[in-house]
Amino acid sequence: MRYPIAVEKGDETHAYGVIVPDLPGCFSAGNTLDEAIVNAKEAIELWMEMVIEDGHPIPEASPIATHQANTEFSGWIWAVVEVDLSKLSGKAKRVNITLPERVLVNIDKAAARLGDSRSGLLAKAALEYVERHTTM
Repeated sequence: MRYPIAVEKGDETHAYGVIVPDLPGCFSAGNTLDEAIVNAKEAIELWMEMVIEDGHPIPEASPIATHQANTEFSGWIWAVVEVDLSKLSGKAKRVNITLPERVLVNIDKAAARLGDSRSGLLAKAALEYVERHTTM
């Protein structure tokens, strides 16, 4: 899932501040813009871990343009952080599925190319599919 982040520019004495508008109370900082973006990803993942553990749903991400219209963020820098929900909290559970061998070969090739495992790729693909087809 991709979340827009608002970054308030820092200077010699102040860090870059980051707010994640779609996730109330989720914020971060960094000494450089790049560090602020990396730290924002970690903050988002930790925020989501707590929400998942508390049994609450993860909020949907809004388009950047929606947040840019908010005068509170006038002059801020915008970026997008990609978060892999399949790697967040939750106990792994073994499942047994049946797939045609050629499909399994293609999945394994794609997983290797992407540096992922078969299970990781299938989890991401399933989450993306569900997200696309249930938000209409």
